[in-house]
Amino acid sequence: MKQVCERCNERRPALRRPKDRSAVCKECFFELFEAEVHDTIISSNLFKRGQKVAIGASGGKDSTVLAHVLTTLNQRHDYGLNLVLLSIDEGISGYRDDSLETVKRNGIQYNAPLRVFSYKDLYGWTMDEIVKEIGLKNNCTFCGVFRRQALDRGADMLDVDMIATGHNADDIAETVILNLLRGDVPRLGRCTSIITGEGEDLPRCKPFKYTYEKEIVMYAHFKKLDYFSTECIYSPNAYRGHAREYIKQLEAIDPSTILNIIKSAEQLEVSKKVERQQVKRRCERCGYLSSQALCKACVLLDGLEAGNAQDVARGKDRRGKKAVEGEDGGEGEGDVKEGEAKKEKKERKRQVKIAYEQE
Repeated sequence: MKQVCERCNERRPALRRPKDRSAVCKECFFELFEAEVHDTIISSNLFKRGQKVAIGASGGKDSTVLAHVLTTLNQRHDYGLNLVLLSIDEGISGYRDDSLETVKRNGIQYNAPLRVFSYKDLYGWTMDEIVKEIGLKNNCTFCGVFRRQALDRGADMLDVDMIATGHNADDIAETVILNLLRGDVPRLGRCTSIITGEGEDLPRCKPFKYTYEKEIVMYAHFKKLDYFSTECIYSPNAYRGHAREYIKQLEAIDPSTILNIIKSAEQLEVSKKVERQQVKRRCERCGYLSSQALCKACVLLDGLEAGNAQDVARGKDRRGKKAVEGEDGGEGEGDVKEGEAKKEKKERKRQVKIAYEQE
């Protein structure tokens, strides 16, 4: 018996969807993929007509498919968006320089203006120089902090209203697991947000929040999109890799695991007693958003210049005292007095203990 697509019951199936294992033809897969992203955009009110949106473009599969799909949906459903491509050159020889060539071709293909901002111009360092200085341990801390701020700086220069990133469902599920492993309750309560930074100068959104990574790869493959597939030469040492491997093992047993993790995290309600209260202000040096006198990027740069970058990346200054919190969003202690910092840490531990006892 000839097998046919489970959706149209006409054409031969070209793939089995990783999300639900249904056998569908290419045409139906394209329609389903694009319709699901459109539903996510509409149901979450991600965009407003007339907005200028910067797509964080790295040349990889996620950002390339995001640029293609947003361009397609913007035309099909008349979102009324002004789309531009924003790329960051971290200064990784043999990796980023090649991927940027892909981004340039994408810009021409989608008729989207492209701007590239480099670590060297913004911070005076390339990632190659940073790795040469500190080695392969904790280098992802520097790159993550610098890249996040570089996107903000670039978007600010482009005068955009929103940044759209290619974070997919797998990425978000990994982040949930990472925050569980770290015991980071405050971030666990907000890591599944589809829009971050609402009310701030430059909010970010994730149109692929519920989109599986494997389906993004399949979409790029069947559409014959031009993307760069080489992994960063420094990323194999990243702690996130352990969470990624765990997620893949769970997905092999049950594909719904990824969405189940996200849905479960969405239902979490973090107690106000343990939720980290951060008052956003401007970094005294660079002027970008920070919860302390100096933003994390400036704290890390100080460490590079002072020759104690590894200690700062681990969260310690030269005297072994706390300097930087976390890997992806915390800030340095700045001018907080040592006694106050110890008191705050002790109180936070006490509040966490009380919250868990109440549960």
